[in-house]
Amino acid sequence: MDIFRSDALAGKSILVTGGGSGLGKEISRGLLAKGAIVHICGRRKIVLDAAAAELAEETPGSKVFHHVCDIREPEQIDAMMNDIWTVGPLTGLLNNAAANFIAPTKELSPKGFRAVTSTVLDGTFYVTLAAGKRWIAGGVKGSVVSNLVTWVWTGSAFVVPSAMAKTALHAMTMSLAVEWGPYGIRLNATAPGPFPTQGAWEKLNPIPDSTSSATSFETVPLRRFGRMQELQNLIVFLLSDGCDYLTGQTIAIDGGQHLAGPGTFADLSALSEAQWQSAREAIMKSSGRDKAQRAP
Repeated sequence: MDIFRSDALAGKSILVTGGGSGLGKEISRGLLAKGAIVHICGRRKIVLDAAAAELAEETPGSKVFHHVCDIREPEQIDAMMNDIWTVGPLTGLLNNAAANFIAPTKELSPKGFRAVTSTVLDGTFYVTLAAGKRWIAGGVKGSVVSNLVTWVWTGSAFVVPSAMAKTALHAMTMSLAVEWGPYGIRLNATAPGPFPTQGAWEKLNPIPDSTSSATSFETVPLRRFGRMQELQNLIVFLLSDGCDYLTGQTIAIDGGQHLAGPGTFADLSALSEAQWQSAREAIMKSSGRDKAQRAP
């Protein structure tokens, strides 16, 4: 159900990291529909080109810009921010870019650990800091929303790098809400439950018999997956002037799953080695396809 007017975000300029696919693309679609100028960024030029063209066609008269940027690299972020500010200063940032895959922690390499944390933790902090510095210097009020997970309260086996990194961002949200509040900068976060998207599901539910409670609607008290417009509604609200007094909060939108379960990957302890091998092969196939779409 659409609950906001079409001009709810008129005059807002919002950057969505990882905005070319998955939740980022769906959220960008919702922001454009409410009148925002939207910038999307990511590492895969082919994906960004296609997403920007699709979003622009769906919303005639809208303004959507796309930027190839590896948020793990502060220099690339600064270059992107300079380009964005030539169009006009941001008023909002949606930290959505992420990396994750299921794996027994005992088998993780340092490279595998950094593949997740370098994007989720480092990249998100770098982008938040780059936007915050510019807002403070320019006397601009800003709003940051980060997409997290309910594991920030519970932890989760088999996705330990992601659980660690997302929990750190939960702490960042609370900490900077206090430090940057005097500048008129708000920081909040969402913790979505299962909202199926192709990219995430290929790495978190890579084989049919590896389904865990974290990716199953049967563990959700409302007995269904989340609908994209429900997540769009929450994020539009958090980025709007209608909740200008809300800051430092992480809001679960999971149909009550974390209260009933919680919805983590703990039940994957029952997988056999053969099932884990099938999962690894499926994840590598998905990751290989992603890499092939990145700019050289």
